[in-house]
Amino acid sequence: MSMLLPGRATMTFSVLSVVGLLLVSFVSQGKCQTTAPPPPPCSINKNCDSCVPHAKCLWCFATNNCTDYPVTWLLPPASLCPLSQARWGVCWLNFEALIIALAVVAGTILISISVCCCCCCCRSRRSGPDRDEERFARRREEIRQRAEERKVERQSKHDEIRRKYGLMGDSDHPYSKFENE
Repeated sequence: MSMLLPGRATMTFSVLSVVGLLLVSFVSQGKCQTTAPPPPPCSINKNCDSCVPHAKCLWCFATNNCTDYPVTWLLPPASLCPLSQARWGVCWLNFEALIIALAVVAGTILISISVCCCCCCCRSRRSGPDRDEERFARRREEIRQRAEERKVERQSKHDEIRRKYGLMGDSDHPYSKFENE
């Protein structure tokens, strides 16, 4: 009985140590987490190169100022900055060029997808007549074989009739002399 007690004590100690370790790790994780400081406002940036790396900032060359990007609009309104003068992400690319480039890329992708779909549809249509031609060829072959069988049957019936009336090519038949003349 004294052997069971140390085993239970060891098991209890290991369970308690695991629970304690989990509690300490959760508490320490909560302590280590800190919130990031709020990003500086866009208006403190005085040139394009320091403004546009921030995704929430927009540089306008017309007014030479950095403003918050209007997230409620996909494109900045003309009252904020004309599209040809607005820069976002990089200083060398204005919004007009960005829109044109994205439209060209999207159009190219859509046309490519359409062409691929049309090619696939045409290929499947093309295989349809091939199957039809194959089916018609099989039918023609079956018809030709049946016609050949009927021809053989007719020939055998004609041969029977000729034998019955003695019209086969035998020379001992009395009427054979008339066929040779």
